[in-house]
Amino acid sequence: MKVYCEWIEGFAGELVTKGLDRSFGQSQISASAGPWLQDYLPPDYRVSINMAKRIYFCFHYQDVIDFRANVVRNHWMTKPDREAAGFFDWSLWESAEKTGTVAVKRLINGGLRGSSVTCVLIGSQTYLRPWVRYEIMQSYRRGNKIIGVHINSIPGKNKLTKQLGPNPLRYLGITYSVSGITRTLHEVVEGKWRKYDGIGGSASFEGPPVGERFRDKGFKFSQWYSVYDWKADDGYNNFSKWVG
Repeated sequence: MKVYCEWIEGFAGELVTKGLDRSFGQSQISASAGPWLQDYLPPDYRVSINMAKRIYFCFHYQDVIDFRANVVRNHWMTKPDREAAGFFDWSLWESAEKTGTVAVKRLINGGLRGSSVTCVLIGSQTYLRPWVRYEIMQSYRRGNKIIGVHINSIPGKNKLTKQLGPNPLRYLGITYSVSGITRTLHEVVEGKWRKYDGIGGSASFEGPPVGERFRDKGFKFSQWYSVYDWKADDGYNNFSKWVG
């Protein structure tokens, strides 16, 4: 069920020709790979090849109550020298929400600090949660590798599974200006795309010019980031590979 990035499928042969194993995946390709990648990969999306040690998990708290989210997090924490962020004590989260959005953002930003991978645990309502969207957008801005993991296939505390929930990455995206310098974040609200200004009050920001194939175009995050099913894709044995 792995969702390969569109651009990888388009030039797998080119990757091999240039000496890069396509099994590395998109976000594992280092910026040092060479300027030839400029035609395909936005420079602000390149990260170095480093094994993840600290993962930020984002999720809907209902999936913690149902124990599904805990399964993935606890599995990761059984490995040596691993850290997990994002699992804030509910009382701390509730206190931040009562204080206001600035406090919540400060809590999330602190959790993201030092992380290299963001794992979106996908339940039934995850795609609708405003703070999950903020966590994903902020992770993109940070340059974190992002993956999604469906967890409804994990039996909940009632011992039952559920139909897989919508992929949150399909409801978030980015557009590039004609010059390739300006990026603008977008989200789907009530079935329509609109600018996402939840980070710093502005949806747009500047970065190094991207290649021609990205200019004056828009992309859903689901086109770029891999999504797995914890059960169908054997997350117990493969999770470290997904985030590596």
